[in-house]
Amino acid sequence: MHRHLPTALALALTLAIGAARAQQSRLPDMGSSAARIITPAEQREYGAMTLAQLRRFDYTLDDPLLADWLQGVGNRLVASSDANSTPFTFFLLREREINAFATLGGYVAVNSGLVLTAEREDEVAAVLAHEVSHVSQSHVLRAVERAQRDQLPILLAMLGAIVVAQKAGGGGNSASNATMAAVAGAQGLMVQRQLDYSRSNESEADRVGIRLLARAGYDPNAMAGFFERMETAMRANRGGDREQTPDYLLTHPVTGTRIAEAKARAAQMSSATVVTNIASRDNPLLPPGMRVQVAQRGGSGMFDYAKERMRALTAATPSQAVQEYERMATRHPLTDAQRYGEAVARLAAGQYAQANTTLAPLLQKHPDNWWLPIAMAEADNGVGHRAEADSRLAALLHRMPGNRAVAIAYAQILNQRGGRDAGQRAVEILRPLAADGGDDPTFQSTLGRAAEQAGDAIRAGEAYAQAAYLNGNPRRALLQLHTLKRRPDLDYYARTRIDARIAAITPEVLEMRKQGIQDMDAGPNEDRNLRQALDSLR
Repeated sequence: MHRHLPTALALALTLAIGAARAQQSRLPDMGSSAARIITPAEQREYGAMTLAQLRRFDYTLDDPLLADWLQGVGNRLVASSDANSTPFTFFLLREREINAFATLGGYVAVNSGLVLTAEREDEVAAVLAHEVSHVSQSHVLRAVERAQRDQLPILLAMLGAIVVAQKAGGGGNSASNATMAAVAGAQGLMVQRQLDYSRSNESEADRVGIRLLARAGYDPNAMAGFFERMETAMRANRGGDREQTPDYLLTHPVTGTRIAEAKARAAQMSSATVVTNIASRDNPLLPPGMRVQVAQRGGSGMFDYAKERMRALTAATPSQAVQEYERMATRHPLTDAQRYGEAVARLAAGQYAQANTTLAPLLQKHPDNWWLPIAMAEADNGVGHRAEADSRLAALLHRMPGNRAVAIAYAQILNQRGGRDAGQRAVEILRPLAADGGDDPTFQSTLGRAAEQAGDAIRAGEAYAQAAYLNGNPRRALLQLHTLKRRPDLDYYARTRIDARIAAITPEVLEMRKQGIQDMDAGPNEDRNLRQALDSLR
């Protein structure tokens, strides 16, 4: 039951909100344009809400290095697509099941299991290209339009069951289990409806996605290759047990015809690419000295390291991750990327000396791999070599100014040390990125801790509130902001910022209250304080 919840939750939020918006707008059930049901701004809001709720239940893998890698692959595809004016957000889920999906607003989720199954970055890009095409071809919006007609009763029943389960469960583990059961109870019908509907769009998403792969410089054959591996996985499920079928196949059914068509399209794209490259090299029709820019070819070069970092961070516990690499080493010598993954696992397990020993030769062998000095700095700091850790990260930050992952890693190490000086240094490192970190909960929580240690309680409170909001806790965020607003030392600018956030978050919290949706983590005092804060706004 648990393995299907991320997809079910995202689908529920996407379709339920979209259908509710359609009813509020009193649009006709049939013949309405999908684009008229939900505006682009509303689509982004709903996509962000889906991501926040997935974070709320700890389904996401919010690692800055992996996030930047995945977003980089996605941005490269989007830049070559017809939807390059749409902002896309690509994010990872912890689940090791093979799955990916797109929801409203250009939000695309990828399960860690899909990356662990892929053999090269081109295959991950193939799945992302397919999902981007679902968005660019308005397939997701059309699904919302369909929800007006026949999915809304299912979703309303499910959401009603969730509210009843929360009220009956008293907010503890029983409420959480009952909520999961309520979602899963409707999941079968929802997936079947999605499956029946998506088949009519898969061919178009394949065709557009393969063209997108070729334009972005990835191997267009990667899509067919990944399909074939999924078909093999389905054949291995001889008993036909739905629970053993990769989730990706439940919503993206693979057939021999689909694989053959993907191969044929890839062959056409490869031929066209060759002609384009030859023509751009020396075209007499172009002005002298002018050359057509050819897209970057191949992957980013970081796929193997991203895959192993993901393996280390998605194990049930750090010790189990270490054991997984130890078992791998008994079967074959570990590759350099796998040794990096083992070091990441040992860092998470607090085995800093062993990680340091593993990373030292890798850093000498691959001096241009900037993920390695970050890991080495964590190991240095863990064994007490603080000067070496600071030197590595300062040099890397100088080499890559404005890099979010490097800045967060440096600030987190400083936060671990504690103290006012370390906090002030961490704030200095993060401050230049604050304008672009508003939608990043890892950045906000790191900034909050740094500001707190530096003695800036107001900045710390604002950052913690934003982190709570991004992690799917708007009630807690609002309560923190109201508490912060009562401080006597607020200046005009801080009060203006806080008032603006309160105004933005309050309507969402009031709607949750109206729908009877409870915060299972809120204690009685916190819930009472929030009610008083909301009542004070009237």
